[in-house]
Amino acid sequence: MRSSLRRRSRSAILATAALGLAAAGCTAGAGSPTLATGTNLPVVQSLHDALPQAVKDAGVLRFAGDSHPPYRTVAPDGTVTGIDADFQAALGQVLGVRTQTIVVAGLPAALQGMLGNRYDAFNGPVKATAEREKQFDTITWMTTRTAYLFPVESTAGITRPEDLCGKRVAVVTASVVEDQLDKLSRFCTENHRPATRTVGLDDTDATLLATRSGRADAAGMTEAAAIDVTQRQGGNKYVTQTEAQGATKDNLALYVPKSSKLGPVLQEAFEELFRDGTYVAIMSRWGLNQVSVPAPVFDVATHG
Repeated sequence: MRSSLRRRSRSAILATAALGLAAAGCTAGAGSPTLATGTNLPVVQSLHDALPQAVKDAGVLRFAGDSHPPYRTVAPDGTVTGIDADFQAALGQVLGVRTQTIVVAGLPAALQGMLGNRYDAFNGPVKATAEREKQFDTITWMTTRTAYLFPVESTAGITRPEDLCGKRVAVVTASVVEDQLDKLSRFCTENHRPATRTVGLDDTDATLLATRSGRADAAGMTEAAAIDVTQRQGGNKYVTQTEAQGATKDNLALYVPKSSKLGPVLQEAFEELFRDGTYVAIMSRWGLNQVSVPAPVFDVATHG
């Protein structure tokens, strides 16, 4: 498939997209998601044609998504905004289909829902792992380190990551952050300090609420999320886990079931967003240049 989805010139993309959509009974841009920047991207007809028939018939890509600012912020009316919404809009425009976010309660629900064909994809943030790549294709589009956020008025005495030893830390269950917290806890015990105490919850909003209510001393999250929360809400500080404390620069990826054959198409679509500057524009808009990648990577944990 990869060899058949070759890069085209911008003028060729526009021309073939218009012809292809007309033949398919569609109107260019009709029902397409809107980028927050107002940008309208041309459809790449070869990518639209390569979509699984079920997606083409439905005309929509279904993304699972939990509440996880700044990736996804779910408003009371169900509207979803954030980095994920911007990337979904861009992918939908390039592929010539609508995108839909179906809000779920955490990573396990997203993974099981994809395997049950209730959703087509999940854009994380979730770490690409070799174990999960047995069932899912992954497309790495950013990296991250783990941060721990706490209120400015906290009396827990947190000024450095090692001060989290013995503290209650709220994290999203089964997330990359939970794995990083386990590594920090091992660092604590290896240095004769008490282990961290994990408070597992469904989503980032729940971890923040637990911290504000005193049920947890800190909330673990990606550094991108910590930056966003401190900027939007104020009254918070965060510390970032170091490599000496087990931290790694994790590859965060979009997940797609291997059985759907959708992964290679979305990889090519992401490559298009890198080529035309959309990727840089979205990452810059959200202040995430420091965790961007030079190119999307397919199944990085399996193939490196």
